Amino acid sequence: MQPPMMFLARLALVGVLVGAAALSGPAVAQDLSLRGTAGAFLSSRVAVSNGDFAQMAANHDRLLQADPENPGFLELSMQGHLLAGNFDRAVDRAAQIMARGDGSNVAALVMQADAFNRGEYDVALAALDDGARTGPLTDPMARAWAELGKGSMSDALGAFDTVIAQREELAPFALYFKALALAFVGDLERAEALLTGEAEGPIGLSRRGVIAHISILSQLGRMQDALELTDAMFGVNPDEDVAYLRAALQEGRAIPFETITSARDGMAETYFTLASALPSERGDWLPLIYARLTLALRPEHGDAILLAGQLLERAEQYALADAVYESMAEDHPQYLGAQLGKANALSRSGDTAQAIESLRALTRAKPDSVLVFSALGDMLRREEDFAEAEAAYATALDLLDTVEERHWVLIYTRAITLERLDDWERAEPEFRRALEFVPEEPQVLNYLGYSLIDKGLKLDEALDMIERAVEAEPDSGYIVDSLGWAFYRLGRYEEAVPVMERAVELMPTDPILNDHLGDVYWAVGREREARFQWRRALSFAPHPDLDTDLVRRKIEDGKNPPDAVTSTQ
Repeated sequence: MQPPMMFLARLALVGVLVGAAALSGPAVAQDLSLRGTAGAFLSSRVAVSNGDFAQMAANHDRLLQADPENPGFLELSMQGHLLAGNFDRAVDRAAQIMARGDGSNVAALVMQADAFNRGEYDVALAALDDGARTGPLTDPMARAWAELGKGSMSDALGAFDTVIAQREELAPFALYFKALALAFVGDLERAEALLTGEAEGPIGLSRRGVIAHISILSQLGRMQDALELTDAMFGVNPDEDVAYLRAALQEGRAIPFETITSARDGMAETYFTLASALPSERGDWLPLIYARLTLALRPEHGDAILLAGQLLERAEQYALADAVYESMAEDHPQYLGAQLGKANALSRSGDTAQAIESLRALTRAKPDSVLVFSALGDMLRREEDFAEAEAAYATALDLLDTVEERHWVLIYTRAITLERLDDWERAEPEFRRALEFVPEEPQVLNYLGYSLIDKGLKLDEALDMIERAVEAEPDSGYIVDSLGWAFYRLGRYEEAVPVMERAVELMPTDPILNDHLGDVYWAVGREREARFQWRRALSFAPHPDLDTDLVRRKIEDGKNPPDAVTSTQ
């Protein structure tokens, strides 16, 4: 269940403000007076550009020694410390910024989180009354949670209800937080009614919201309803962090309500909702800021640990990601997810061999884990160790009592490894099994259709598959390339030209697509343009699937179009 787009659009405005504050930097006019810190200044620019948060904080701390009142240095020092996980240092900087009256949204957020962390709810309310603004959702939710923290449930409900009545785009989230607050104070019936979406209006439930609903149903003694909701949302073979809940329900044991256990947890849940709802793009620090604030208030928040680790991986801050994953307690239901995250971060940092060994160790420690064997298969496949990858995928599938729709990716990736092993007799049924669950999935349609055409099998069906894939994802360069290459292989060269040109337009620096366009041009007699495209392909090399020697021979001698494939079915 996804957040309303209107809500995300409004949140994007907050991101613009934060981004502008983060990237504006210190006044250049002061640079000449900082000759002794020139190195730190230049390093700070590089750290900001690269998202090196620890270095960003350290360099701006050095710059502040020479220019303690510089607003840009203060802001970037604060954000660097926060993003690197040094919350206390970020609070110190935020206090300096707020004392100056600089109007930083991030500083106000940090001070808000600090007030909740200390249980100083009057301070949080006073900041709101004084005009400190943090965002369209965090401001009203902070008021509600602070009133709850003070013991005034009526005022808290009034704050939630004001948002529900006046802010249509925020209402689903305010309803969710209101339900959590009611469950926290023991009003489970009203909380459950809200979570159904039938009491006061539609409510957007995340994965955590569904688990909260399951817990509340079990606390009400409605074990069968709780079990049915679990199976409907997570399947009868859920991942390990949900499997223990299902086992408890089958045994008739109520699941403790732990989604929030205090007003501080409620504010942490608000920050986490934002962290997970905002789109995470490289260079956009706002989701990670909210994830770090979540962990500052609730360090054991498993979902926030996993999200912060993933965001740090995307920022290529692998040491910080590893530290976040390492903070997950061994007895936490999501500990395995953190260990898989550590392995992925290790691989992305360049130490793939050690990452694979860590996953092999996990398979020995967790021999019944579908997740572990699937992750091992993915990593081995990326390393083109297809035989070992296929064995890992096969083990993962064998561990499933029931194969469900959500397992289609596992089936699909196993099919890919079989195809790469030239075992088409076993690969094709696996591709088709994946399509039984997701008949219009463009990735599966594209891979199967392309493979069939390449082998001269079931050509009409294969071309239909690729055309459906293009219809579903018309802006995917790889999928459009498949259609163009299918026309080429079928001898329909004129039809291939505009399609392949569109593919290269979508992915202009991909060597394979440029090579394919060269082949298509040559087939229709556009020899000069063909050689130009082949030279472009070489300029973007290397690529594991590009035979550079063959491309050079084509530039010298040209290329005879292949005989059009004909069906061998």
